[in-house]
Amino acid sequence: MIRIKVPATSANIGVGFDCLGLAISLYSSVYFEENSQKLTISGCPEKFQNENNLIYQAFVRGCQYLNQPVPNLKITIKNNIPISRGLGSSAFCIVGGLKGADAWFQSGLSKEELLSLATKMEGHPDNVAPAIYGKMVSSFVDSDDNIESVHFDINDELQFITIIPNYAVSTNQARSILPSEMSYQTATYQVGHALALAKALEDGNLALIHKSIVDKMHEPYRSTLIPDYQTTKEICESFDGTMYISGSGSTMMCIVDQTENGLQIVDQIKALHPDWNVQHLNVDTQGATSEMTKVIV
Repeated sequence: MIRIKVPATSANIGVGFDCLGLAISLYSSVYFEENSQKLTISGCPEKFQNENNLIYQAFVRGCQYLNQPVPNLKITIKNNIPISRGLGSSAFCIVGGLKGADAWFQSGLSKEELLSLATKMEGHPDNVAPAIYGKMVSSFVDSDDNIESVHFDINDELQFITIIPNYAVSTNQARSILPSEMSYQTATYQVGHALALAKALEDGNLALIHKSIVDKMHEPYRSTLIPDYQTTKEICESFDGTMYISGSGSTMMCIVDQTENGLQIVDQIKALHPDWNVQHLNVDTQGATSEMTKVIV
């Protein structure tokens, strides 16, 4: 039996709209094993237990790319990445399925090949890239439709508080609320701040992170879709944290450099919202992994 383990991912990171993505230490796994029937899927809602399942579709796409027949499969999903919360749930499915096919046939696909296949399925690389590589990744599609990615280390002192509300934000609504045009002044602001943010995250410079992460391109609009955005931000900042919207939301991510401050933020938000999922996490540095196993964990 093959186990594929994929980290959750947090895209945009404030000023890195549609290009920056970060892998975090929250994981989902998918298991692939031989089956007497064509397809059996468990661990997800019944409506996804069929050939339309995104993990299975990605596995099939991997088989097609490798010019291999699609085997009869039993797929078992152990998912910890909530759907429609801005943490790369679809990236988990796509990367998990593609990497599953690669491991099944022991093909040794490069990460570059996986990224190209995953981006074509996802439509953009900002979640699938960190899911594959780990750490923080800046990625884009060049003029020849090739995927380019640049990888950044994140300072070991930095910790990430994942704040997951008990409500979703529609991706379509989060896209449609954005303006269709942006001034040169705002574009220049974004580029300068994004470059500074990447360096600040590498250096662990929380003061510079706090200044450079402030976005003008999407967060001012998307924050209106998250009713608790402002109060959550105030809690984070009261303990020297820096908060941003993860992906299109509703998850909010807080960056701290002191464990005690992180624990205080977790406690404060849990006290205010006991039904929210609030976790104190770190950066994942490996990306998706595969292994042979005899047990499902």
